[in-house]
Amino acid sequence: MRIVRVAAYRQLQPFRDGPYRCRNHSEDGTDSTIVVLESDDGLVGVGETASLGAFYAPAFAAGTRAGVAELAPLLVGADPREPARVRRVLDDVMLGLPFVKSALDMAVYDLAAQAAGVSLCAYLGGRYGTAVDLYRSVSQAAPDVMARSAAAYVAAGYRRLQVKVGADPAEDVERVHAVRAEVAGDIVIFCDANGAWTTGQARAFLRDTRDLEITMEQPCMSYEDCRAVRAHCPHPLVLDECIDSLPKLLAAKRDGVADGVTIKIARVGGVGPAALLRDVAVDLALPVTVEDTGGSDIDTAAMAHLSLSTPEELRIHTVDFNAWVTVGNATGMPPAEGGQLRAPDGPGLGVAVRLEELGEPFGVWS
Repeated sequence: MRIVRVAAYRQLQPFRDGPYRCRNHSEDGTDSTIVVLESDDGLVGVGETASLGAFYAPAFAAGTRAGVAELAPLLVGADPREPARVRRVLDDVMLGLPFVKSALDMAVYDLAAQAAGVSLCAYLGGRYGTAVDLYRSVSQAAPDVMARSAAAYVAAGYRRLQVKVGADPAEDVERVHAVRAEVAGDIVIFCDANGAWTTGQARAFLRDTRDLEITMEQPCMSYEDCRAVRAHCPHPLVLDECIDSLPKLLAAKRDGVADGVTIKIARVGGVGPAALLRDVAVDLALPVTVEDTGGSDIDTAAMAHLSLSTPEELRIHTVDFNAWVTVGNATGMPPAEGGQLRAPDGPGLGVAVRLEELGEPFGVWS
């Protein structure tokens, strides 16, 4: 089995609910790169990576496409049933830059699981349960606006909210109190600063939210600053942005900094690296969320498979990005129901790319 054709596309994905704001930045949507692989036996594998913006993650969408154009020719002739070996070829040619490799890696894993005749869930270790809990982000705004948004998401079936903080700590305290007062006590609230605070700002926020039942997510950008804040945090603490490698994951466990971690597929470079970090987190009894930095149906399918192949007792939640945006790019992804997401049942990712939604490719290699 060999890959005989690679095509890559760009898709702009506007947000359904209007501009999304976090870390004092606002974006109208995500900028997605989609890779489609064809094998000599007629199988088609797909992958997607999308960034909310260069402010949000160390990734630049135009740079991702330029990098894909450099690496895509290397996949022609490769055997997708050997995804780890294929990945070593990419890493040998291009050091780092995981966002560039993520969609390519995802598409190879899609083909590998299809060739094995199993879902990506099964290929990565097995399916635990039938659905994964979802959270919905409440974008930064005035406290009353955020409270109304939170209530609307709960009415739509979401039982877990991620309240975007990371601005002025005093204002963020008002935001969280407004949301907590608006929704029922059994609604789980994560307060996500996306690493925007200094250690002093984080301590001020934590001091004034001691009476609330919340989980704190990534208060400061660096691992060292999050470690310094840990002793002042009365809430469970989840690390996200600074969990970008296996050494950082091991340090978070060793130092007792994290009560849970978030692994983003694109940030670590694809399905293979994300599954590795997830498996280590599980072995360390560290609760884990597997998600990504944006996207639509293809990327949501990958998140669902990685989440459902995580043991339920150590699985936190994930996100249905395809419900956030106004455009789709694949069929077969089950819609969310009751605040939960299922993974497709077919082989591989279980979705079929909608080429009519993508237009002309920006590159084709065969």
